Parts: sequence; C-alpha cells; structure tokens
Amino acid sequence: MKPAELKRLCLDLPGAREEFPFDERNSVFKVAGKMFALSPLRAKPLRVSLKCDPDFAVQLRLQYPAITGGYHLNKRHWNTVVLDGSVPDPLVHQLVEDSYDLVVAGLPKREREKLHWVGLARK
Repeated sequence: MKPAELKRLCLDLPGAREEFPFDERNSVFKVAGKMFALSPLRAKPLRVSLKCDPDFAVQLRLQYPAITGGYHLNKRHWNTVVLDGSVPDPLVHQLVEDSYDLVVAGLPKREREKLHWVGLARK
C-alpha cells in the first residue's frame, strides 16, 4: 500500500479529516474530533496506528510480525501496522474501517446520526 492510498482510504470515511496536531510529518485522521488513525505518511516503511478491539489486537500481533502494540499509544487499544506487504491490503482496509467504527461507536448519538453511520453490525 502506498501513502496516497492509505490517505484516501482514511479520508473516504464519512466525516473524516486529516490534521497535523503534533507536527507536519504525522497525519492524524479524525472523525468528530477523535483520532482513528495516525501515520507518518512519508516514513519508510509506511506505517499506521489504528484503534483495535483489545482481544483482536492481541490475535493480530501473534499472527503478523508487522503488527505491534501502538507506538506511543495505549497498547491495549491501539496497534501499529507496518505496511511492508506482509499484511494483506484487504486486512489493512478492514483494520482502518474497524478503527473508524470503534471511534464512531463511542460518539454521542447525535454525532453518529450526522455521519449516517450504519454501525458495527454491517460487518
């Protein structure tokens, strides 16, 4: 996966925005002001940190060496994925969408309705 594809994947989600609260190198993708992805898009290798269900996060780390506990994040709820080709792109897409869904699920009902969010049940 290339940086432009990762950026597009994140920004194609309803209400998603890219911000730079830390520095100009780290893209932070947010929905309703809450972060769901963090990536230094110019880094080599490309990597992205994503929110994840804690039990699933552990399973992913055991299955894929390129998935580790979130770098400088709560390792119980965040994974960092190195996009070196060892994690299949469809799984990366799913992980981005899951991260977004976890964040949106925690928003007030009014915010979820503004996003026309269908919820976690769509999976």
